[in-house]
Amino acid sequence: MNLVPLAPLVAGLPLLVIGFLGLTERLPRNRFGGVRTAATLRSDEAFRVGNKVAGLPTAVAGLVGVLGAVAGFLVTGTAGALTVSVVALLGLLGITLAAGVLGDRAARAVPEPAPELPAGCAGCQCGSGGCGALTKTA
Repeated sequence: MNLVPLAPLVAGLPLLVIGFLGLTERLPRNRFGGVRTAATLRSDEAFRVGNKVAGLPTAVAGLVGVLGAVAGFLVTGTAGALTVSVVALLGLLGITLAAGVLGDRAARAVPEPAPELPAGCAGCQCGSGGCGALTKTA
């Protein structure tokens, strides 16, 4: 049994899971999986949108890896298995990079989150006198 096709299988399965979770908006913001660029890490909403857009191509990249591994196991001979595995890995890598670019572009389109107001100013319930620095003096 030739073990060369294990490489696209090991690379493809996590991508398939991450792509599915991103597409269904169930991928939590984390240190390891998903599109992780400055744009996607800017906010939870940007991370969600970026990974939703990148989810389908990421899952397809994982599927390419899994199908490449299956084809590699079915091919007879080491040279054939190596060729199929390398082609599957190159396809997986190219599609994953394209997914990352798409996810980053989508995250850049998400507006910047509004800055949080200091404690006490949220909701502007300062009363009729206004905030401390803005109160009227007689």
